[in-house]
Amino acid sequence: MREVDAPVTLGIDLGTSAVKAVLVDGADRVLAQQSAPLAVARPRPTWSEQDPADWWRAADAAVRALRAAEPDALAAIAAVGLSGQMHGATLLDASDALLRPAILWNDGRSAAQCAALERAVPRAREITGNRAMPGFTAPKLLWVREHEPALFARVRRVLLPKDWLRLRITGDAATDCSDASGTLWLDVGARAWSDAMLAACGLDERAMPRLFEGSEATGVLRADVANAWGVARVPVAAGAGDQAAGAAGAGVVRPGEASLALGTSGVLFVAGDRFRPHPAGAVHAFCHCLPGTWHQMAVLLSAASCLAWAAKLTGAASEAALLAEVEAHGRVAAGALLFLPYLSGERTPHDDPAARGVFFGLSHDTDRALLARAVLEGVAFAFADAQDVLAAAGAAMREVSVIGGGAQSALWGRILASVLDRPLVYRAGADVGPAHGAARLARIAATGAKPADVCVAPPVAHVIEPDPALRDAYRAALPRWRTLYARLRASFAELLPASGGER
Repeated sequence: MREVDAPVTLGIDLGTSAVKAVLVDGADRVLAQQSAPLAVARPRPTWSEQDPADWWRAADAAVRALRAAEPDALAAIAAVGLSGQMHGATLLDASDALLRPAILWNDGRSAAQCAALERAVPRAREITGNRAMPGFTAPKLLWVREHEPALFARVRRVLLPKDWLRLRITGDAATDCSDASGTLWLDVGARAWSDAMLAACGLDERAMPRLFEGSEATGVLRADVANAWGVARVPVAAGAGDQAAGAAGAGVVRPGEASLALGTSGVLFVAGDRFRPHPAGAVHAFCHCLPGTWHQMAVLLSAASCLAWAAKLTGAASEAALLAEVEAHGRVAAGALLFLPYLSGERTPHDDPAARGVFFGLSHDTDRALLARAVLEGVAFAFADAQDVLAAAGAAMREVSVIGGGAQSALWGRILASVLDRPLVYRAGADVGPAHGAARLARIAATGAKPADVCVAPPVAHVIEPDPALRDAYRAALPRWRTLYARLRASFAELLPASGGER
């Protein structure tokens, strides 16, 4: 039996494509990790939904797999922390029964409701620090009120995805300030629910969960859940939205520290010590998961999901196999084939749910490897947009750490570093991501440790520097890539279907 430092904590991250569970000991070592897959339903164009019952089944399966792998470590946990995909609208009735599938963060049906919300509350951007976008929770409720009025009349509680899972395992309706920031119902500067924003959606604070800081305990595991998992009735920390949790796991909590997340979506995240909104550039200004901290982030709706899509589309054996093909192809003309990565629309900087993916520059010589390279470059160009708009928002990024599943690709790292013209830092356990941050928040909740002592940067595994030749080629290609979207924006809008109608 290996030596394990106390306390051991369990981090559970409810993602879009999977639920991941990790065990982390008091020395911040990841003892084990397991995951269980999730599927997304797209019943109509621009729609994106999941059945919350699947979240529970996946979370339970992941924790039971940990129990099989590390029974003694799991039995010794001192606390649980939660992180999860943000913005999802999980609607419950008076008995906390689910009313419909959850509407997810990458759902684009509520564009008209965004405009209506900002007309109803002229100070909305001042209060929330963000422009209303279809991904946020509040416009989704306006859509439900308009298109599913009978169902809306039965809504008594709205929870974010990870907080529905919290309700399932603790019986408590609670959330943290970082995740709540993505609803458009939070006064982000004051870290409190906004009566004006709630009223504009036909709701009040009674429909909202209680607010906590991410490092605070919100309750304890229910007896039946604890017994099923073979653990004590330990406290459950408030946790964080996935991006804030990932940042906590990477040690990105002090002003100017930054992370680049390559998950289903892509996020460039900068920590700060005050509320600094910049809604004009579609930058998100949210609470961080620790008291007295905030952050800014630019969000790309499709990042590593573009690579997964390309692998499936081209019949590649796997994403890893496709990346190997790109490497084997050798150096090609960087930026010769252009890809717009807007498979689910885009947030930063375009705020355009109608935007779609595009390949431009195809020829008889185009093969699978060239398509895949264009995908990697297109996502990197989108991160260049993100970097520029964050600079305009006053974010002074220092060191940038790469996290998420896409962090495993050195090829993508070389492309990103060259496009962004900055070194990128890769740290030990970078692919563990938000679940690690959730486990760290659980440790703070269980022990009262100082956040600065727990949320430290993991050891550097390696640094990828810009390639001068690639940098110059991408610098020339980036304006062409940006022009492509500008010329197609009106055409995208013409293709957008009506967003109304019953399911």
